[in-house]
Amino acid sequence: MGIFSRKDKSGSATSGSTRKNSSNLGDIQSMSSQSQSSLRSPITPGYNKMSIPPTIPKITLPKAPDPHVDPAGYLRSIGAVRERCTVMLGKAKQNKLNHFDVDMSMFEHTTKFVVAIIKRDFAPDYASIPPHGRWQHFNVGGRDRIAELLNSWANTTDQPERCRRLLDLFLVSVLLDAGAGTSWSYYSAEEDRKYKRSEGLAIASLEMFKSGAFSSDKSQPHQVDSEGLQNLTVGIMSAGLQVSDKNPIAGLEGRTNLLIRLSQALKNHTFFGADGRPGNMIDYLLSHATTQASSIPIVMLPTLWTLLTDGLAPIWPSSRTAIDSTPLGDAWPLSSMPTSPTTQPWETIVPFHKLTQWLCYSLMQPMSKLMHMHFIGAELMTGLPEYRNGGLFIDTGVLTLKPQQEKRGIQQFLANSQNEKKEAMEVVPMFAPDDDVIVEWRAVTVGFLDLLLEDVNERLGLQGVERLSLPQMLEAGSWKGGREVAEISRPNTQCPPIAILSDGTVF
Repeated sequence: MGIFSRKDKSGSATSGSTRKNSSNLGDIQSMSSQSQSSLRSPITPGYNKMSIPPTIPKITLPKAPDPHVDPAGYLRSIGAVRERCTVMLGKAKQNKLNHFDVDMSMFEHTTKFVVAIIKRDFAPDYASIPPHGRWQHFNVGGRDRIAELLNSWANTTDQPERCRRLLDLFLVSVLLDAGAGTSWSYYSAEEDRKYKRSEGLAIASLEMFKSGAFSSDKSQPHQVDSEGLQNLTVGIMSAGLQVSDKNPIAGLEGRTNLLIRLSQALKNHTFFGADGRPGNMIDYLLSHATTQASSIPIVMLPTLWTLLTDGLAPIWPSSRTAIDSTPLGDAWPLSSMPTSPTTQPWETIVPFHKLTQWLCYSLMQPMSKLMHMHFIGAELMTGLPEYRNGGLFIDTGVLTLKPQQEKRGIQQFLANSQNEKKEAMEVVPMFAPDDDVIVEWRAVTVGFLDLLLEDVNERLGLQGVERLSLPQMLEAGSWKGGREVAEISRPNTQCPPIAILSDGTVF
């Protein structure tokens, strides 16, 4: 039992299912203050909302491909994510999902919980909330490790090269940022401290980067290049991430193979230059025909999106969803999508591209800070459909897994625990990433995050330029809130309310 008590609401429109009933706001605030994550998000140095924003000329963004003409191109586009997930949001509002019961009356409690966390950590300076991105994870504990890294480089290293090196680091670190599991931790000998989860993976990847683990140039360890990644092995990654029988990590082989496949993708010289470095993308973006120079360089978000989806296409396993032999990446068939006798295969698929979106959010930060690049069309991106954001809506009672699926998920969890010979401290339903339950959960999460942003801004009384952006709300509210409510509800493992069998490449 977490912070919510249960009672039967048989008189409501959603009768017949067990619901979670929220504590009052005071209880939520009191309990959230006990959380181990009850800290301000580490601030990205130099981040704030500009009081006098640069002049941005009106630019027409390219439209997504017509799905009836180019279904694969449409499903790989950023615009398709929100469009397809909005279909599921409509079904959720009517409580017509296949695998979850929905109680929209609980959404207000979710909003209050998130607002309480944002107020606790940032009131009244909401403008100081950094956007969601990998940079914050590197600064865990209030230590500005990226500034230290930048200061360690010679003064003769120009800004473009500094940015290239951060992009090298950030891209590899994001690709390693799949769920690590509840048992893994990373010990930093440099700091004499242990870190877990996303922050642990961030610190581990940073220290591997500093040691030259991803570089083929011994004279310049602080870079990532194709040849350096090609030399990686499971053994090297296991040592770098400190994996052992007593310190297991989910999807070690999957993470290793992902970086090895990245080495092949980086041989695309158009995007990543002759030396195959992720950081060379800034040269491609700045010289692109759609990039405009005003007071600052103005880059279209779809240009960055195409670079990442096309440039990184070789990293996705071939077994993933495909249309006309074109791999779609993080896109999955979903039985809940409306069908008819004339339904085409693409119409049953919901795209998320969570990792690509996480990359966009994370890579835009160093380019914005160091190169003053502005990305127009960033509002096309969505909330990230991962277990912290999604878990928030389960733990606050908006979503409840239907009994039949909960039983199936628990059976899978126990079987997996037995297979891995692990004692189950806290039991939660478990499903594979392509399971219909997980796809439906992720689709609804995207839609709910858009609703949550509107409600949070309204409750905070923020209007106009003062309104929180979606990346700010993700950082200070929903992602953090999902983690904190998990800590309260399942204090032994702090795991999400639904576990995902990670292969090291999806989340």
